[in-house]
Amino acid sequence: MSILIYAESAEGKFKKVAFELASYAKKVAEALGSTVTAITFNTTDASELAKYGVDKVLKVNNPKLTSFTAKAYADAIQQAAKNENAKVVVLSSTTDSAYLSSLVAVSLDAGFASNVVGLPVSTSPFQVKRNAFSNKAFNITEITTEVKVLGLAKNSFGIVESSASLTEEDFLPTINDSDFGIKIESTEKASGKVSIADADIVVSGGRGLKGPENWGLIEDLAAVLGAATACSKPVSDLGWRPHGEHVGQTGKPVSANLYIAIGISGAIQHIAGINSSKVKVVINIDPEAPFFKVADYGIVGDAFEVVPKLIEKLKVFKAQ
Repeated sequence: MSILIYAESAEGKFKKVAFELASYAKKVAEALGSTVTAITFNTTDASELAKYGVDKVLKVNNPKLTSFTAKAYADAIQQAAKNENAKVVVLSSTTDSAYLSSLVAVSLDAGFASNVVGLPVSTSPFQVKRNAFSNKAFNITEITTEVKVLGLAKNSFGIVESSASLTEEDFLPTINDSDFGIKIESTEKASGKVSIADADIVVSGGRGLKGPENWGLIEDLAAVLGAATACSKPVSDLGWRPHGEHVGQTGKPVSANLYIAIGISGAIQHIAGINSSKVKVVINIDPEAPFFKVADYGIVGDAFEVVPKLIEKLKVFKAQ
């Protein structure tokens, strides 16, 4: 029996979330007296997973699976779970894995818990702690099925090194033509920038910046911090920034370690989409802005005065 994780990758290299899943699964495996197996798709080197506690890797190398296809990936994962007699399958909460989770759970007759934020509260019965109500509360969910599928919330556990002796096997799942009902014609990716999905730090701007010509303020701060840039819905609606940068309940959800909101008042939909971020910093000239009620740190001041000073201080700090 083992715990199975789907180690996400892009262009042959593992995403950071793969190491977080491995770290989490290792701790669960220790509690259950089990081992950790990872399934990978078209990766070049799987040995990196051994640093985070993975004992075995099932390597799927299939040109048909170069682009993510939920049904085909889900079929491969459920076949791997049955092959390894896995009783716990751990996926992330990325966009891709959100598509996968329900498909994998149904195919395995498994109970599924999304937005898991910690190690099992209990293994008998099997209970996990989850985010609920747009990250405003927690609940304890009990899974009673023989196989359990968990969706781990991003940045909820962290990356912990725990060396293991790794074995690698080629895995050849049965992939049917019916798995490719959706065809990907092309993929466009932003280059030279940190993606919102992978970022530990996100710097986000709102209408308080007064116009797209001032967006350099956001980009300069993000460059110093190695952060991704984002925006509020009104900013993308006005055409100041592309819709791909819109974060919030109606945009991309953010679970960063640090989220900096500049000139964003804090509409409830925006707060709901970023509320699982660990530390929230707000810079706004309006002391009554709703965002201050949920912020960990707040600066009441003009962004055009505060942010340049912050950038200079950060540069000095990094130089030291």
